[in-house]
Amino acid sequence: MRRREFIALIGGATGAWPLVVRAQQSAIRRVGIFVPFLENDSEVRKSVVAFVQGLRELGWIEGGNIRFDYRWAGADSTRIRTGAAELVEMQPDAILAMTPLTLAPLQQLTSSIPIVFVQITDPVGSGFVPSLARPGGNITGFTTAEFATSGKMLEALKKVAPEVNHVVVIYYPVQSPQIGRLAAIQTAAAALSVQVSPVSVGNADQIKDGIEGIDNETRKGVVVLPNPITIANRDLIIALLARHRLPAVYDGALFVRAGGLVSYGIDPVIQWQQAASYVDRILKGAKPADLPVQQATKFELTINLKTAKALGLTVPQSLLAQADEVIE
Repeated sequence: MRRREFIALIGGATGAWPLVVRAQQSAIRRVGIFVPFLENDSEVRKSVVAFVQGLRELGWIEGGNIRFDYRWAGADSTRIRTGAAELVEMQPDAILAMTPLTLAPLQQLTSSIPIVFVQITDPVGSGFVPSLARPGGNITGFTTAEFATSGKMLEALKKVAPEVNHVVVIYYPVQSPQIGRLAAIQTAAAALSVQVSPVSVGNADQIKDGIEGIDNETRKGVVVLPNPITIANRDLIIALLARHRLPAVYDGALFVRAGGLVSYGIDPVIQWQQAASYVDRILKGAKPADLPVQQATKFELTINLKTAKALGLTVPQSLLAQADEVIE
């Protein structure tokens, strides 16, 4: 090769380098992760890690071809609004939204950024999608349960604490699906000859007042419906119920691992792993409108034998055999 040709070749390659760098930078995809809890919540972080790991297994490597923008809102309405606005302003390629608390403000702010939701009970009734099979628009995701599942929570409590004939249901009425879940519990309670007293909560003080307002009848029990308020305050709830010696059932195993008695519900980690597959498809060109909302099909029973013993309860061996997790 002649010297003049070599210099021309090097000069041309040097001029192309910025183009290559820009192409590599544009290949990095951005995904927002919007969580209505604090960053130090170890149980919630398990789900986030599962989502990131799920994408890694599909070829999306953080720091390589994908970047995650996290917003942790701590169940605070101001931080939720701010976090939603910041994520939309970033114009990511997709956003993962956890619970209606994060999805609702995102829905108000964007109709173009693809959004995949997790841990939402009734996305149609809540107005997030027109139908499960054909969500349309920019939103799709994964539901946690049908309303009837809440009735099975009460059935689980009765099996562990059969003497219970009156339950207090702690719920968050701001989220409309909680009303449907309460109705399902009332229906199941009628068949089980159990009286139901709803207690609405919106913060820690209301949780404390609600539980301390329960009289000390020996046949009282509690159903704690899942929502950002009860999940964020689970340690407080469990401590108060232990102090008043009240048997309680929860929707998620995270309550039982923290000292609760029994739970019946989905494993959120699995749902976040499934969400990774939808985000992967969106990053590869799929549209949320074409991805049907998927309903949970597996529900887990978790029992804490230490808590049962402290309450003077003997869990039947037949129920222990059915449990997916037993904490001793």
